[in-house]
Amino acid sequence: MEMSFLITAFVTLFVVIDPLGLAPLFVALTQGMKPEQRRAIGLRACGVAIMVLAVFTLFGEAVLGFVGISMPAFRVAGGILLFLTALDMLFERRTQRRKGQADEEEHRDPSVFPLAIPLIAGPGAIASVILISGQRPGIEGVMAAFGVTIAVMALVMTLFMASGLMERALGRTGINVVTRLLGMLLAALSVQFVLDGLRAFGFAS
Repeated sequence: MEMSFLITAFVTLFVVIDPLGLAPLFVALTQGMKPEQRRAIGLRACGVAIMVLAVFTLFGEAVLGFVGISMPAFRVAGGILLFLTALDMLFERRTQRRKGQADEEEHRDPSVFPLAIPLIAGPGAIASVILISGQRPGIEGVMAAFGVTIAVMALVMTLFMASGLMERALGRTGINVVTRLLGMLLAALSVQFVLDGLRAFGFAS
């Protein structure tokens, strides 16, 4: 297998998943949690993302086609779900919902949604692994997609584990500010997902 192909595949998936951009999002979504809780959430999010991407590596668009879902429709749905998360981050709706609950019940588990899906294994990452596995016939393309997925997930997990240091450096006020800013960015990203999906349907230019 050509090294240039593997490097290109790795860079493609790295840019799409953006581990550096996910780290502050992880901090915001797990604010105030204990280190062991964060570690469990990070491992679960990466594990679920790997499984999702593995399924699409092996079966590609056939999975979506089997249930009658196109990639543009998947992108629109992911954008809408991401927008709802952005609203929670902007207006502290999660804090309001938790009011009056015990500390151990305050934090909902963000590992599957929105971390694993759609932030890590979103439409872009799914499309990327389908493309990577399709560029080489047979087992070669599948192994290449698996390999770069594991490599990128290892980087994601490493940055997640360093999130405690980031939170201590920023402090509570800094985390609140970052959470609002990231909420705005997430809202914009979710709208872009929806527009990309609509453009593929011919509804937007």
